[in-house]
Amino acid sequence: MCAYKQSCTNLMDLPTAKVTEWLEGFDTVITDCDGVLWVYGRAIDGAVSVINLFKSMRKNIYFCTNNSTKTREELLKKAQNMGFSITEGEIISTAHATAAYLKKRNFEKRVYVIGSDGITKELDAVGIGHTGCGPDPMKGTMAETTKIQLETDIGAVVVGFDEHFSFPKMVKASSYLNDPNCLFIATNTDERFPMDNMVVPGSGCFVRAIETCAERTAKVIGKPNPAICEVLLQKEIGRIDPARTLMIGDRANTDILLGFNCGFQTLLVGTGVHQLSDVERWKKSKDPEDKKLIPDMYLPKLGDLLPALPLPKH
Repeated sequence: MCAYKQSCTNLMDLPTAKVTEWLEGFDTVITDCDGVLWVYGRAIDGAVSVINLFKSMRKNIYFCTNNSTKTREELLKKAQNMGFSITEGEIISTAHATAAYLKKRNFEKRVYVIGSDGITKELDAVGIGHTGCGPDPMKGTMAETTKIQLETDIGAVVVGFDEHFSFPKMVKASSYLNDPNCLFIATNTDERFPMDNMVVPGSGCFVRAIETCAERTAKVIGKPNPAICEVLLQKEIGRIDPARTLMIGDRANTDILLGFNCGFQTLLVGTGVHQLSDVERWKKSKDPEDKKLIPDMYLPKLGDLLPALPLPKH
């Protein structure tokens, strides 16, 4: 049991000996990517060095992202170009996990995809047919849209991030989901992505819209659902010990909640969605669900850990 469980202890306030003791308390690191390791394709200061030093300390490293717009291969190339020492087998993504979930179920029909080619490429890799992705704009009146001819071999609707989300897509997805045997899968339910002077809707906005229209609840593959780490958590494999695993994230309701749900230690960094002010609000809340969002540890940015890490031995 982590001595700092859900205390949101600022590692910057601890003496070096205590930080060293904390570092020795985990063997595996599962880290979010956007907002922790990089922002908009740019590595966050110090993040590359921290991850690579963790590797030199023989800690197991996994990148775990809810981003369904890229395949594991594409994420690997992006990470390696920034200098991260990582392999494809150490990347956990919702697009790959969604394809793996369908493959494990021996899914034989086609998938109606609301999302990007990160999903369709991963489906292609396991031999699962799909409708493709891209624009499907409103071309006429609502009456004309409701006369759309539905395909007859759709057995699942998968919803991820889709910058081309449209009324016709919602009509089609909800209509396919009228069949109770049609699977309804969401890669993730991230609500939004803050950017300079504006807010970008996340996959969760599209998922909730279709859930409302279809009157069904999607199975969520991504964080905070432990299903995203299913392979790592399988006891017969013995890949990781949850009590000695650290989950690092910038978004509490996905990353930190995943850690809570899986029994991991947790570290929130302030380079993304949630900040200390949010944690203070959850601490004061009487809602038990809010309490689950409180991390064990906090750092302004992952790179702030550098002074406490041993230099690699040559």
